[in-house]
Amino acid sequence: MISTSRDVPSFSFPVLVADVGGTNARFAMVSDAHANLSKVVTAHTHDHPEGMAKVIADRVLAQTSLIPRTAVIAMAGPIQGERTKLTNAPWTVDPNELIRELGLDTVVLLNDFEAQALSLLTLEGGDLTQISRGDPLPYAPKVVVGPGTGLGAGALIHAADRWVPIPGEGGHVELGPVSEEEYRIWPHIERLGGRIGAEQVISGDGLVRLSRAVARADGKEPRFSVAAEVVAAAREDDADAKRTLELFTAALGRVAGDMALMMLARGGVYLAGGIPPHIESFLADGPFRDAFEAKAPHEAIMKTIPAFIIKHPQPALEGLAGFARTPSRFAIDLIGRMWRATPAS
Repeated sequence: MISTSRDVPSFSFPVLVADVGGTNARFAMVSDAHANLSKVVTAHTHDHPEGMAKVIADRVLAQTSLIPRTAVIAMAGPIQGERTKLTNAPWTVDPNELIRELGLDTVVLLNDFEAQALSLLTLEGGDLTQISRGDPLPYAPKVVVGPGTGLGAGALIHAADRWVPIPGEGGHVELGPVSEEEYRIWPHIERLGGRIGAEQVISGDGLVRLSRAVARADGKEPRFSVAAEVVAAAREDDADAKRTLELFTAALGRVAGDMALMMLARGGVYLAGGIPPHIESFLADGPFRDAFEAKAPHEAIMKTIPAFIIKHPQPALEGLAGFARTPSRFAIDLIGRMWRATPAS
């Protein structure tokens, strides 16, 4: 039974939390409102065509004595009706199937970057590395941008004594050239659907796509087939790989800066996803910050907004767990996103 209420309920424990992305699905249990996450179980979505319910039963529940009553699941892509297809993975999420197969009372679906935004209240100390000047204001809006398999984006605002995560598909905004070099290289980037969206450049596949464009613009044969090869070559001072990463970090700075400006994110901009921790030095020392701040006539505002790399290995799961423990701290519209078991007649 799908919820038609906007009220955020308290949840029955134990709670299963899941972060389902384009490459990996990660699961953990929260035994009660004061407990930490259990050991995280990771499954590669493309290796499990049997789908989520079977993976949870075989890989998660088989390893614990806890029997979940609630599942709070973050997924990559917009939530659409009773069955939602992941954007970059072969799974379809069916809450009613999860209730039926796993004996759950409640299933809640959130966007993956809603979960990332929720995590911004729990991350501290070594979970974050600051890569630019500025101090975050405590109750100001925060923005999270995450290049990984795709490019996710979300925000967190404070209103009426509650925190409100804002989901979105900001990774698909347009990304055009700005510098002379970009104008030379952009015509060589493969278009998807007749356009160049940010995710087509600022993601794992995007980094490879960008490296191919750099090579073709120089009349060379492309050399890299995966993002890790580009990063490794750049660390070895390979000129083509370094140029590719300079273009990549500048593009990320532009998009992150646009989102920060839209939200006036004086609470900070947080870089999530699998790529930023692996290119920290290129982000800190490269063109990221100049591109981030180049927002005339508001450069002065942009200079005050700090940027961080999220180092926590499972921020989305921490965000979901924080929501499950204290849902009254948040304002989240669950209409069409919460399902309950139908009471037995």
